Amino acid sequence: MTFSLFKAVLAFIALPGMFAGVIPALIVQYQNIAVSNLTAGLCLIVPGVLVLLWCVHDFLVSGHGTLAPWDPPKKLVVTGLYQYSRNPMYVSVILIISGWIVLFFSILLAVYGLILGSAFYLRVIFGEEPALTRQFGDQWLAYSKNVPRWLPNSLKF
Repeated sequence: MTFSLFKAVLAFIALPGMFAGVIPALIVQYQNIAVSNLTAGLCLIVPGVLVLLWCVHDFLVSGHGTLAPWDPPKKLVVTGLYQYSRNPMYVSVILIISGWIVLFFSILLAVYGLILGSAFYLRVIFGEEPALTRQFGDQWLAYSKNVPRWLPNSLKF
C-alpha cells in the first residue's frame, strides 16, 4: 500500500500539479501581475484541490491505481464523486484554473484554460472513453449511460 500511495502522490504532482499549479504560476510570473481577487480565487481553487484529492483517494482505494495513464485503475471507479460525474478530476482542474483566472484577472490564463479544457474534452472523447469501453465493456457502457460526462444533473446525497 505504501508504494501505491507513493505512486498516487507522484502522479498527482506530475499531472494536475503541473497543469493546475506549475503552468499557471509560470504564466502569472511571465505576466508579472498581482493578485486581483484573493477570496474569490481561493473559493474556486480550494474546492478544486479537495475534489482532486478525493478522486486520487478513490482511484487508489477503489480502483487500485492512480490518475496517471502509466498506472491507471485496475477496476472501474464508480464510487465517491464518480457516482455523479465520469470526469470529476478534469472538472476540478478547470475549477482550479478558473480560480487562477479570478485570482489574477488574467486573459492569458483564460486562454490557457480554454485550450486545456478543449484538450481534456478531446482526450476524454477520443482517447479515454474508447479505452474504457475496451477495458471494462458492458460495465463501462452501463455506467456511462447513467452518469453524466462532466457535471452532475443533480446531487442526491
